[in-house]
Amino acid sequence: MRLVIVDYGSGNLRSVAQGLARVGVSSEISRDPGEVAEATHLIVPGVGAFSDCMKQLDARGLIAPIRTAIDRGRPYLGICLGYQILFSEGTESGFCRGLDILPGQVVRFPDSIRKVPHIGWNTIKKKSDLEAPLFSGIPDGAYFYFVHSYYPVPTHFEDVATTTAYGVSFASSIARGRLFGCQFHPEKSQAVGLRLLRNFAELPSVD
Repeated sequence: MRLVIVDYGSGNLRSVAQGLARVGVSSEISRDPGEVAEATHLIVPGVGAFSDCMKQLDARGLIAPIRTAIDRGRPYLGICLGYQILFSEGTESGFCRGLDILPGQVVRFPDSIRKVPHIGWNTIKKKSDLEAPLFSGIPDGAYFYFVHSYYPVPTHFEDVATTTAYGVSFASSIARGRLFGCQFHPEKSQAVGLRLLRNFAELPSVD
């Protein structure tokens, strides 16, 4: 296994690497397109703005190898912003095209509903027929740590793995084959988050 954490100039890279190390998983942090292309597992973490993330990925030549890895069925885990960019478009700072792997739009929480950003611990509700190995051993109602003002609205509900309530019910994670994304931060979510990272690292790759 060669697990690469993609470095596009922003994000809590070290925290994710340290979380993986705590469950005995070695990883590399890289911004090299060739190394990303050779990875068996990819994690794209992130904090910041949707459009800035896409610009940085484009400038570093990372969009093509990420898309190729996903197309080949290699395990991908997008965390927070790395989850949001999987969708067709973001609305932060105006319209911005995402990776367009999953149809849907990333929108802001309405100011009228709850305090924005959504910061702190909140629970996940697993889809009743969820079989995603990423959530093996993680109970329904588990608490994860969130920090975000925007959230994805997937076009296809079948891609949704869990939902979370914060004024609105939103898709807090998705699962499609070996493609996963989560709005919460597993690296900040103590034992349950470490279990999720370990589950991801144990997924079989291809090629």
